[in-house]
Amino acid sequence: MEKKICVIAHDKMKPTLVSFLKERQDWLWGRKLVATGLTANFMEHELLSVQVEHVHPGREGGFRELTEKVNSGEIGLVLFFRDPEISQDYEADIVSLVKACIKQNIPLASNPASAELLIIGMIRMEASVRK
Repeated sequence: MEKKICVIAHDKMKPTLVSFLKERQDWLWGRKLVATGLTANFMEHELLSVQVEHVHPGREGGFRELTEKVNSGEIGLVLFFRDPEISQDYEADIVSLVKACIKQNIPLASNPASAELLIIGMIRMEASVRK
């Protein structure tokens, strides 16, 4: 079973996430994406050819749902473009997601530079498996 890619972005970072993903649409083709409600809606509006599994918005338990998916082995990569200027009332749920990624050894990128490096690493790993 191919693991899903979790994509999340705070409101200010949603355009950055979509721009990043548009530049990598060839790599994304055929992959399963999952996102919190507002990020999923934004992505589907801006990236017409990408299907995204929706979970609840972050403030309505979406981060807890994603944490469960990480802990159950459904998620293989998390791209979470955070706005460092904000703190939310559900910050504990965000911390739980980050801790789950650490515990389960799931790559987690918090900005485009780290996301790029993770994707390059995944491309190299996929190429070595095909040999």
